[in-house]
Amino acid sequence: MKVTLETDGGQAAAIRLGAPPEVVNTDTLPGNAAAELSQLVAAAVAAPEERRPGRAPDAMSYTITVEDGDRATVLTQSDAAMSPEFADLLSWLEKHLAQR
Repeated sequence: MKVTLETDGGQAAAIRLGAPPEVVNTDTLPGNAAAELSQLVAAAVAAPEERRPGRAPDAMSYTITVEDGDRATVLTQSDAAMSPEFADLLSWLEKHLAQR
């Protein structure tokens, strides 16, 4: 499974402009990390998308694309409206990508 994280917006948007998305491939992870990522993905996909009224100036938006075999799932949420399951997946990805 390949998981791609793209971020957009926020106060530092210009710094990330044109930067390639970050990618995590479960084939390169230790078994326990790959299993944990798979569980987080499953929970985020199954969770309903959070919807909150109002605007959030300079809010970040996140797109997580999960490619598993022939199937691709795209999850998009923002700082202004994010399910707890999406937040857990995002946190795991950011932590793992920062350790590279």
